[in-house]
Amino acid sequence: MSRIGKKPVSIPKGVTVTVGSDNVVTVKGSKGELKEAVDRDIIVEVKNNEVVFTRPTDQIRHRAMHGLYRALIGNLVKGVTEGYKRELELVGVGFKAANQGNVLDLSLGYSHNIIFEVPKELKVTTTTEKGQNPKIFLEGIDKQLLGQVAAKLRGLRKPEPYKGKGVKYSDEILRRKAGKAAGK
Repeated sequence: MSRIGKKPVSIPKGVTVTVGSDNVVTVKGSKGELKEAVDRDIIVEVKNNEVVFTRPTDQIRHRAMHGLYRALIGNLVKGVTEGYKRELELVGVGFKAANQGNVLDLSLGYSHNIIFEVPKELKVTTTTEKGQNPKIFLEGIDKQLLGQVAAKLRGLRKPEPYKGKGVKYSDEILRRKAGKAAGK
């Protein structure tokens, strides 16, 4: 039995979880509403302030789906109550970030600025303090969307291993290389 799948998702106060006829789970909370379509083989039930997941057989596919959908619904519940945050840091001389609404203007050492439009579901802010690297803050209730946008921003200029220049997550630890040895 899946250890994660067996564990029920507890529903905090102020959150409502409903399961539709086509196995679509809707989670409503103080920060918003999220939906997730669950595989038809996995049975989702709401019992006394907990969401319980059961699977029909011990097939590998069913075992995999059991833990997956429990984790996804757990992420939805956490998203509508607390929300998710991600912080990116721009490391490099002349790297800049500015935003107007949900449009990011990034200067990442290319011959042109990169204009990146963040989805309206997410909130973006940028800070530039003297003596520190520019930072981009992303906030939202959808963990998957937040992670995808953060990864896309990081992919615009991945941190390189010699000087660490590029766009990195603030909590990311980079493996640095020594570089070319000095001449004789």
